[in-house]
Amino acid sequence: MDERDGTATGLGQRRWEPTSWRGREATQLPEWPDPSLAEQVHGRLRALPPLVFAGEARRLKRALAEVAAGRAFVLQAGDCAESFDDFSADSIRDKLKIILQMAVVLTYGSGVPVLKIGRIAGQFAKPRSHPTERVGDLQLPVFRGHIINDDVPVPAGRVPDPNRMLTAYHQSAATLNLLRAFTKGGFADLSQVHSWNQEFVAASAEGRRYEAIAEEIDRALRFMRACGVDLTSDSPIHQVDLYTGHEALLLGYEEALTRQDSLTGDFYDCSAHFLWVGERTRQLEGAHVEFARGIKNPVGVKLGPSTSPEELLALCEVLDPEREPGRLTLISRMGVGRVRETLPPLVEAVRNSGRSVVWQCDPMHGNTFVSESSRKTRHFDDVLGEIKGFFAVHRALSSWPGGVHVELTGDDVTECLGGIEEILDEQLPLRYTTACDPRLNARQSIELAFRVAELLREN
Repeated sequence: MDERDGTATGLGQRRWEPTSWRGREATQLPEWPDPSLAEQVHGRLRALPPLVFAGEARRLKRALAEVAAGRAFVLQAGDCAESFDDFSADSIRDKLKIILQMAVVLTYGSGVPVLKIGRIAGQFAKPRSHPTERVGDLQLPVFRGHIINDDVPVPAGRVPDPNRMLTAYHQSAATLNLLRAFTKGGFADLSQVHSWNQEFVAASAEGRRYEAIAEEIDRALRFMRACGVDLTSDSPIHQVDLYTGHEALLLGYEEALTRQDSLTGDFYDCSAHFLWVGERTRQLEGAHVEFARGIKNPVGVKLGPSTSPEELLALCEVLDPEREPGRLTLISRMGVGRVRETLPPLVEAVRNSGRSVVWQCDPMHGNTFVSESSRKTRHFDDVLGEIKGFFAVHRALSSWPGGVHVELTGDDVTECLGGIEEILDEQLPLRYTTACDPRLNARQSIELAFRVAELLREN
Protein backbone atom coordinates (compact mmCIF):
# COMPACT_ATOMS: atom_id res chain seq x y z
CA MET A 1 0.00 0.00 0.00
CA ASP A 2 1.26 3.46 -0.89
CA GLU A 3 2.87 5.05 2.16
CA ARG A 4 1.43 8.42 1.08
CA ASP A 5 -2.21 7.33 1.20
CA GLY A 6 -2.57 8.13 4.92
CA THR A 7 -3.96 4.73 5.85
CA ALA A 8 -2.97 2.95 9.03
CA THR A 9 -1.11 0.31 7.04
CA GLY A 10 0.82 3.00 5.21
CA LEU A 11 1.73 4.66 8.50
CA GLY A 12 2.95 1.38 9.95
CA GLN A 13 5.14 0.54 6.95
CA ARG A 14 6.71 3.92 6.21
CA ARG A 15 10.46 4.23 6.72
CA TRP A 16 11.31 5.24 10.29
CA GLU A 17 14.19 7.02 11.99
CA PRO A 18 14.47 8.10 15.65
CA THR A 19 13.85 11.68 14.48
CA SER A 20 10.71 10.85 12.46
CA TRP A 21 8.42 12.15 15.21
CA ARG A 22 9.77 15.69 14.75
CA GLY A 23 7.67 16.13 11.64
CA ARG A 24 4.43 15.38 13.51
CA GLU A 25 2.16 17.38 15.77
CA ALA A 26 3.30 16.86 19.37
CA THR A 27 1.18 17.50 22.44
CA GLN A 28 2.21 17.66 26.10
CA LEU A 29 5.80 18.71 25.30
CA PRO A 30 7.43 21.65 27.11
CA GLU A 31 8.38 24.89 25.41
CA TRP A 32 12.07 25.16 26.28
CA PRO A 33 13.06 28.82 26.87
CA ASP A 34 16.32 28.13 25.05
CA PRO A 35 15.80 25.46 22.34
CA SER A 36 19.52 25.45 21.51
CA LEU A 37 20.33 24.46 25.10
CA ALA A 38 17.81 21.62 24.87
CA GLU A 39 19.57 20.35 21.73
CA GLN A 40 22.93 20.54 23.50
CA VAL A 41 21.52 18.39 26.32
CA HIS A 42 20.12 15.92 23.78
CA GLY A 43 23.61 15.69 22.28
CA ARG A 44 25.12 14.92 25.68
CA LEU A 45 22.49 12.24 26.28
CA ARG A 46 23.24 10.62 22.93
CA ALA A 47 26.88 10.25 24.03
CA LEU A 48 26.00 8.55 27.32
CA PRO A 49 25.71 4.76 27.73
CA PRO A 50 22.29 3.13 27.32
CA LEU A 51 20.31 2.57 30.51
CA VAL A 52 18.99 -0.82 29.39
CA PHE A 53 20.00 -3.20 26.62
CA ALA A 54 18.28 -4.49 23.50
CA GLY A 55 18.63 -8.09 24.60
CA GLU A 56 16.75 -7.34 27.83
CA ALA A 57 13.91 -5.73 25.87
CA ARG A 58 13.72 -8.78 23.61
CA ARG A 59 13.55 -11.04 26.67
CA LEU A 60 10.69 -8.96 28.04
CA LYS A 61 8.86 -9.22 24.72
CA ARG A 62 9.11 -13.02 24.85
CA ALA A 63 7.75 -12.98 28.41
CA LEU A 64 4.87 -10.73 27.35
CA ALA A 65 4.07 -13.17 24.56
CA GLU A 66 3.40 -15.74 27.31
CA VAL A 67 1.01 -13.26 28.92
CA ALA A 68 -0.77 -12.69 25.59
CA ALA A 69 -1.19 -16.46 25.31
CA GLY A 70 -2.87 -16.61 28.73
CA ARG A 71 0.00 -18.36 30.47
CA ALA A 72 1.27 -15.51 32.71
CA PHE A 73 0.19 -12.25 34.34
CA VAL A 74 1.78 -8.76 34.42
CA LEU A 75 2.18 -6.68 37.56
CA GLN A 76 3.24 -3.17 36.58
CA ALA A 77 3.63 -0.88 39.57
CA GLY A 78 5.47 2.12 40.96
CA ASP A 79 5.36 5.86 41.46
CA CYS A 80 3.00 8.15 39.58
CA ALA A 81 5.99 10.46 39.03
CA GLU A 82 9.47 9.88 40.37
CA SER A 83 10.98 12.70 42.37
CA PHE A 84 14.42 14.30 42.43
CA ASP A 85 13.80 15.25 46.06
CA ASP A 86 12.67 11.86 47.40
CA PHE A 87 15.51 9.73 46.06
CA SER A 88 17.35 7.27 48.26
CA ALA A 89 18.38 3.64 48.49
CA ASP A 90 15.70 3.13 51.14
CA SER A 91 12.88 4.44 48.96
CA ILE A 92 13.99 2.26 46.02
CA ARG A 93 14.25 -0.79 48.28
CA ASP A 94 10.82 -0.17 49.80
CA LYS A 95 9.14 0.10 46.39
CA LEU A 96 10.84 -3.12 45.35
CA LYS A 97 9.65 -4.82 48.55
CA ILE A 98 6.03 -4.03 47.75
CA ILE A 99 6.34 -5.23 44.15
CA LEU A 100 7.96 -8.48 45.33
CA GLN A 101 5.30 -8.97 48.00
CA MET A 102 2.48 -8.38 45.54
CA ALA A 103 4.05 -10.78 43.04
CA VAL A 104 4.38 -13.49 45.69
CA VAL A 105 0.74 -13.06 46.71
CA LEU A 106 -0.41 -13.18 43.09
CA THR A 107 1.73 -16.20 42.20
CA TYR A 108 0.97 -18.17 45.34
CA GLY A 109 -2.72 -17.32 45.31
CA SER A 110 -3.35 -18.02 41.63
CA GLY A 111 -0.64 -20.40 40.47
CA VAL A 112 0.12 -18.08 37.55
CA PRO A 113 3.67 -16.84 36.80
CA VAL A 114 3.88 -13.08 37.39
CA LEU A 115 5.95 -10.78 35.17
CA LYS A 116 7.18 -7.73 37.08
CA ILE A 117 7.58 -4.28 35.47
CA GLY A 118 8.37 -1.26 37.64
CA ARG A 119 7.20 2.28 36.95
CA ILE A 120 10.68 3.25 38.01
CA ALA A 121 14.05 4.49 36.74
CA GLY A 122 12.52 6.85 34.19
CA GLN A 123 8.92 7.81 35.15
CA PHE A 124 9.70 11.52 35.55
CA ALA A 125 7.38 13.23 33.04
CA LYS A 126 3.62 13.60 33.46
CA PRO A 127 0.93 14.68 30.98
CA ARG A 128 -1.41 17.30 32.41
CA SER A 129 -4.99 18.32 31.71
CA HIS A 130 -4.29 22.06 31.85
CA PRO A 131 -1.18 24.14 31.03
CA THR A 132 -1.51 26.26 34.18
CA GLU A 133 -2.74 25.92 37.75
CA ARG A 134 -3.67 28.34 40.53
CA VAL A 135 -1.66 28.11 43.75
CA GLY A 136 -2.95 30.64 46.27
CA ASP A 137 -2.93 33.98 44.49
CA LEU A 138 -0.54 32.82 41.75
CA GLN A 139 -1.42 31.46 38.32
CA LEU A 140 1.57 29.23 37.47
CA PRO A 141 2.64 26.92 34.66
CA VAL A 142 1.62 23.41 35.68
CA PHE A 143 4.18 20.99 37.14
CA ARG A 144 5.09 18.49 34.38
CA GLY A 145 7.45 16.22 36.28
CA HIS A 146 10.94 16.77 37.62
CA ILE A 147 12.53 15.98 34.27
CA ILE A 148 10.97 19.24 33.01
CA ASN A 149 10.33 21.66 35.90
CA ASP A 150 9.94 21.85 39.67
CA ASP A 151 6.87 21.27 41.81
CA VAL A 152 7.82 24.17 44.11
CA PRO A 153 5.02 26.73 43.55
CA VAL A 154 7.11 29.72 42.52
CA PRO A 155 7.39 31.15 38.98
CA ALA A 156 11.13 30.46 38.64
CA GLY A 157 10.67 26.82 39.59
CA ARG A 158 8.06 26.22 36.90
CA VAL A 159 10.30 27.32 34.03
CA PRO A 160 11.27 24.24 31.93
CA ASP A 161 14.97 23.47 32.31
CA PRO A 162 16.61 21.06 29.80
CA ASN A 163 19.44 20.24 32.22
CA ARG A 164 16.89 18.31 34.28
CA MET A 165 17.03 15.60 31.60
CA LEU A 166 20.64 14.90 32.59
CA THR A 167 19.65 14.66 36.26
CA ALA A 168 16.85 12.24 35.30
CA TYR A 169 19.30 10.11 33.33
CA HIS A 170 21.80 9.86 36.18
CA GLN A 171 19.11 9.14 38.77
CA SER A 172 17.71 6.42 36.49
CA ALA A 173 21.18 4.90 36.09
CA ALA A 174 21.70 4.84 39.87
CA THR A 175 18.25 3.36 40.43
CA LEU A 176 18.81 0.62 37.84
CA ASN A 177 22.19 -0.19 39.36
CA LEU A 178 20.62 -0.70 42.78
CA LEU A 179 17.65 -2.65 41.42
CA ARG A 180 19.97 -5.04 39.60
CA ALA A 181 21.97 -5.53 42.80
CA PHE A 182 18.80 -6.23 44.79
CA THR A 183 17.17 -8.57 42.28
CA LYS A 184 20.29 -10.55 41.35
CA GLY A 185 22.34 -10.30 44.55
CA GLY A 186 20.19 -12.13 47.07
CA PHE A 187 17.63 -9.64 48.31
CA ALA A 188 14.94 -11.08 46.00
CA ASP A 189 15.75 -14.65 47.07
CA LEU A 190 12.55 -16.46 48.10
CA SER A 191 14.28 -17.44 51.33
CA GLN A 192 14.15 -13.70 52.18
CA VAL A 193 10.38 -13.58 51.75
CA HIS A 194 9.80 -12.52 55.38
CA SER A 195 12.21 -9.57 55.14
CA TRP A 196 10.09 -7.94 52.43
CA ASN A 197 7.30 -7.27 54.92
CA GLN A 198 7.78 -3.80 56.36
CA GLU A 199 7.06 -3.20 60.03
CA PHE A 200 4.06 -0.94 59.52
CA VAL A 201 2.59 -3.46 57.04
CA ALA A 202 3.24 -6.54 59.19
CA ALA A 203 1.00 -5.18 61.96
CA SER A 204 -2.03 -5.02 59.64
CA ALA A 205 -4.47 -7.81 58.79
CA GLU A 206 -3.13 -8.02 55.24
CA GLY A 207 0.43 -8.09 56.56
CA ARG A 208 -0.47 -11.08 58.70
CA ARG A 209 -2.04 -12.80 55.69
CA TYR A 210 1.19 -12.20 53.81
CA GLU A 211 3.23 -13.68 56.67
CA ALA A 212 1.09 -16.82 56.50
CA ILE A 213 2.05 -17.21 52.83
CA ALA A 214 5.70 -16.58 53.72
CA GLU A 215 5.53 -19.40 56.26
CA GLU A 216 4.08 -21.72 53.63
CA ILE A 217 6.89 -20.82 51.22
CA ASP A 218 9.49 -21.49 53.93
CA ARG A 219 7.90 -24.86 54.59
CA ALA A 220 7.89 -25.71 50.88
CA LEU A 221 11.57 -24.76 50.52
CA ARG A 222 12.51 -26.94 53.48
CA PHE A 223 10.56 -29.83 51.95
CA MET A 224 12.31 -29.37 48.60
CA ARG A 225 15.73 -29.38 50.26
CA ALA A 226 14.82 -32.50 52.21
CA CYS A 227 13.84 -34.18 48.95
CA GLY A 228 17.22 -33.36 47.43
CA VAL A 229 15.99 -30.63 45.06
CA ASP A 230 18.87 -28.39 43.96
CA LEU A 231 18.41 -25.00 45.62
CA THR A 232 21.95 -23.75 45.16
CA SER A 233 22.75 -20.19 44.11
CA ASP A 234 22.06 -20.96 40.45
CA SER A 235 18.43 -21.85 41.18
CA PRO A 236 15.81 -19.42 39.79
CA ILE A 237 14.32 -18.96 43.26
CA HIS A 238 17.34 -16.87 44.29
CA GLN A 239 16.79 -14.00 41.86
CA VAL A 240 14.05 -12.35 39.84
CA ASP A 241 13.72 -10.41 36.60
CA LEU A 242 12.44 -6.88 37.16
CA TYR A 243 11.92 -4.80 34.06
CA THR A 244 11.45 -1.03 33.91
CA GLY A 245 8.85 1.01 32.07
CA HIS A 246 7.60 4.57 31.76
CA GLU A 247 5.45 6.73 29.52
CA ALA A 248 7.33 7.82 26.39
CA LEU A 249 6.25 11.44 26.83
CA LEU A 250 9.35 13.66 26.58
CA LEU A 251 10.27 12.66 23.05
CA GLY A 252 13.58 14.54 22.80
CA TYR A 253 14.86 12.55 25.78
CA GLU A 254 13.55 9.27 24.35
CA GLU A 255 15.07 9.97 20.93
CA ALA A 256 18.45 10.75 22.47
CA LEU A 257 18.49 7.40 24.29
CA THR A 258 17.43 5.38 21.24
CA ARG A 259 20.21 3.15 19.95
CA GLN A 260 20.67 0.89 16.92
CA ASP A 261 21.26 -2.68 18.06
CA SER A 262 24.54 -4.05 16.72
CA LEU A 263 23.13 -7.58 16.43
CA THR A 264 19.88 -6.91 14.58
CA GLY A 265 20.19 -3.38 13.22
CA ASP A 266 16.88 -2.50 14.88
CA PHE A 267 16.32 0.62 16.96
CA TYR A 268 15.59 0.27 20.69
CA ASP A 269 14.70 3.02 23.12
CA CYS A 270 17.29 2.23 25.78
CA SER A 271 15.77 4.48 28.44
CA ALA A 272 13.56 1.55 29.58
CA HIS A 273 12.55 -1.97 28.63
CA PHE A 274 8.89 -1.06 28.11
CA LEU A 275 7.43 2.24 26.87
CA TRP A 276 3.82 3.30 26.55
CA VAL A 277 1.85 6.05 24.82
CA GLY A 278 -0.63 7.84 27.05
CA GLU A 279 -4.34 8.52 26.70
CA ARG A 280 -3.61 12.18 25.93
CA THR A 281 -0.94 11.50 23.30
CA ARG A 282 -2.26 8.51 21.32
CA GLN A 283 -3.29 10.53 18.24
CA LEU A 284 -2.86 8.24 15.25
CA GLU A 285 -1.02 10.89 13.24
CA GLY A 286 0.72 12.36 16.30
CA ALA A 287 4.37 12.49 17.28
CA HIS A 288 4.14 10.02 20.16
CA VAL A 289 2.57 7.21 18.14
CA GLU A 290 5.05 7.94 15.36
CA PHE A 291 7.95 7.50 17.77
CA ALA A 292 6.55 4.34 19.39
CA ARG A 293 5.87 2.58 16.09
CA GLY A 294 9.57 2.52 15.17
CA ILE A 295 11.27 1.28 18.33
CA LYS A 296 11.48 -2.49 18.75
CA ASN A 297 10.82 -2.49 22.49
CA PRO A 298 7.52 -3.92 23.62
CA VAL A 299 5.16 -0.95 23.75
CA GLY A 300 1.79 -0.13 25.26
CA VAL A 301 -0.99 2.36 24.67
CA LYS A 302 -3.49 3.71 27.21
CA LEU A 303 -7.16 3.48 26.19
CA GLY A 304 -9.76 5.73 27.79
CA PRO A 305 -13.55 5.46 27.52
CA SER A 306 -13.69 7.56 24.34
CA THR A 307 -11.66 4.99 22.36
CA SER A 308 -13.61 3.51 19.45
CA PRO A 309 -13.02 0.02 18.02
CA GLU A 310 -12.03 1.54 14.69
CA GLU A 311 -9.47 3.83 16.32
CA LEU A 312 -8.07 0.95 18.35
CA LEU A 313 -7.63 -1.31 15.33
CA ALA A 314 -5.86 1.51 13.48
CA LEU A 315 -3.51 1.97 16.45
CA CYS A 316 -2.84 -1.78 16.49
CA GLU A 317 -1.97 -1.71 12.80
CA VAL A 318 0.47 1.17 13.24
CA LEU A 319 2.11 -0.03 16.45
CA ASP A 320 2.14 -3.75 15.64
CA PRO A 321 1.98 -4.18 11.84
CA GLU A 322 3.79 -7.53 12.00
CA ARG A 323 1.37 -8.90 14.62
CA GLU A 324 4.22 -10.00 16.85
CA PRO A 325 3.12 -11.67 20.13
CA GLY A 326 4.38 -9.65 23.09
CA ARG A 327 4.89 -6.46 21.08
CA LEU A 328 1.70 -4.61 22.02
CA THR A 329 0.01 -4.10 25.40
CA LEU A 330 -3.41 -2.46 25.51
CA ILE A 331 -3.91 -0.67 28.84
CA SER A 332 -7.53 0.17 29.55
CA ARG A 333 -8.31 3.06 31.92
CA MET A 334 -12.06 3.45 31.75
CA GLY A 335 -13.21 4.28 35.30
CA VAL A 336 -15.25 2.03 37.56
CA GLY A 337 -18.56 3.35 36.24
CA ARG A 338 -17.77 2.76 32.56
CA VAL A 339 -15.48 -0.24 32.22
CA ARG A 340 -18.25 -2.85 31.81
CA GLU A 341 -19.87 -0.77 29.07
CA THR A 342 -16.92 0.63 27.11
CA LEU A 343 -14.37 -2.20 27.25
CA PRO A 344 -16.31 -5.10 25.61
CA PRO A 345 -16.48 -3.60 22.07
CA LEU A 346 -12.72 -3.04 22.15
CA VAL A 347 -11.92 -6.56 23.33
CA GLU A 348 -14.28 -8.01 20.73
CA ALA A 349 -12.76 -5.94 17.92
CA VAL A 350 -9.21 -7.05 18.75
CA ARG A 351 -10.28 -10.67 19.20
CA ASN A 352 -12.09 -10.69 15.86
CA SER A 353 -9.01 -9.24 14.17
CA GLY A 354 -7.00 -12.29 15.26
CA ARG A 355 -4.35 -10.23 17.04
CA SER A 356 -2.31 -11.50 19.99
CA VAL A 357 -2.04 -8.64 22.50
CA VAL A 358 -1.68 -8.20 26.25
CA TRP A 359 -4.73 -6.68 27.94
CA GLN A 360 -3.87 -4.75 31.07
CA CYS A 361 -6.04 -2.74 33.47
CA ASP A 362 -5.01 0.67 34.80
CA PRO A 363 -7.62 1.19 37.55
CA MET A 364 -6.05 4.41 38.82
CA HIS A 365 -6.38 7.16 36.23
CA GLY A 366 -10.07 6.80 35.47
CA ASN A 367 -10.98 7.05 39.15
CA THR A 368 -9.27 10.25 40.29
CA PHE A 369 -11.31 13.02 41.89
CA VAL A 370 -10.88 16.01 44.22
CA SER A 371 -12.09 15.28 47.74
CA GLU A 372 -13.95 17.61 50.10
CA SER A 373 -10.57 18.48 51.62
CA SER A 374 -9.46 19.69 48.16
CA ARG A 375 -6.98 16.83 47.72
CA LYS A 376 -6.72 14.86 44.53
CA THR A 377 -7.45 11.26 45.55
CA ARG A 378 -8.81 7.86 44.55
CA HIS A 379 -10.96 5.44 46.53
CA PHE A 380 -9.69 1.90 47.00
CA ASP A 381 -13.18 0.52 46.29
CA ASP A 382 -13.22 2.26 42.89
CA VAL A 383 -9.76 0.93 42.04
CA LEU A 384 -10.80 -2.61 42.96
CA GLY A 385 -14.18 -2.13 41.27
CA GLU A 386 -12.61 -1.29 37.93
CA ILE A 387 -10.35 -4.34 38.16
CA LYS A 388 -13.40 -6.51 38.91
CA GLY A 389 -15.17 -5.05 35.88
CA PHE A 390 -12.08 -5.65 33.73
CA PHE A 391 -11.97 -9.31 34.79
CA ALA A 392 -15.72 -9.73 34.26
CA VAL A 393 -15.52 -8.40 30.70
CA HIS A 394 -12.67 -10.70 29.76
CA ARG A 395 -14.33 -13.70 31.41
CA ALA A 396 -17.55 -13.06 29.47
CA LEU A 397 -15.63 -12.80 26.18
CA SER A 398 -13.28 -15.74 26.84
CA SER A 399 -10.31 -13.36 26.80
CA TRP A 400 -7.33 -13.35 29.16
CA PRO A 401 -7.12 -10.42 31.65
CA GLY A 402 -3.36 -10.11 31.35
CA GLY A 403 -2.34 -7.68 34.06
CA VAL A 404 -2.77 -4.64 36.27
CA HIS A 405 -0.99 -1.29 36.16
CA VAL A 406 -1.06 0.56 39.49
CA GLU A 407 0.54 3.56 41.15
CA LEU A 408 1.93 2.81 44.60
CA THR A 409 4.65 3.61 47.09
CA GLY A 410 6.42 1.69 49.82
CA ASP A 411 5.80 4.57 52.22
CA ASP A 412 3.05 4.78 54.83
CA VAL A 413 1.17 7.54 52.98
CA THR A 414 -2.46 8.64 53.21
CA GLU A 415 -3.25 9.56 49.61
CA CYS A 416 -6.00 7.12 48.56
CA LEU A 417 -9.23 6.72 50.52
CA GLY A 418 -10.51 3.45 51.93
CA GLY A 419 -8.81 0.08 51.99
CA ILE A 420 -8.74 -2.24 54.95
CA GLU A 421 -7.50 0.61 57.18
CA GLU A 422 -10.38 2.85 55.98
CA ILE A 423 -8.50 6.08 55.27
CA LEU A 424 -10.98 8.94 55.54
CA ASP A 425 -11.07 12.31 53.79
CA GLU A 426 -9.91 14.18 56.88
CA GLN A 427 -6.88 11.87 57.13
CA LEU A 428 -5.57 12.62 53.63
CA PRO A 429 -3.37 15.59 54.73
CA LEU A 430 -1.59 13.50 57.40
CA ARG A 431 0.96 11.94 55.01
CA TYR A 432 0.16 13.24 51.54
CA THR A 433 3.57 13.43 49.85
CA THR A 434 3.04 12.60 46.18
CA ALA A 435 4.60 14.89 43.58
CA CYS A 436 1.57 14.47 41.33
CA ASP A 437 -1.18 11.81 41.60
CA PRO A 438 -2.29 9.86 44.71
CA ARG A 439 -0.72 6.43 45.26
CA LEU A 440 -1.76 3.31 47.11
CA ASN A 441 0.26 2.79 50.27
CA ALA A 442 1.93 -0.53 51.08
CA ARG A 443 -1.01 -1.98 53.04
CA GLN A 444 -3.50 -1.05 50.33
CA SER A 445 -1.18 -2.53 47.69
CA ILE A 446 -0.94 -5.89 49.47
CA GLU A 447 -4.71 -5.92 49.98
CA LEU A 448 -5.18 -5.28 46.26
CA ALA A 449 -2.84 -8.16 45.41
CA PHE A 450 -4.92 -10.58 47.50
CA ARG A 451 -8.11 -9.42 45.80
CA VAL A 452 -6.59 -9.76 42.31
CA ALA A 453 -5.29 -13.24 43.17
CA GLU A 454 -8.86 -14.24 44.04
CA LEU A 455 -10.09 -12.90 40.70
CA LEU A 456 -7.39 -14.84 38.86
CA ARG A 457 -8.46 -18.04 40.59
CA GLU A 458 -12.06 -17.43 39.55
CA ASN A 459 -10.98 -16.71 35.98
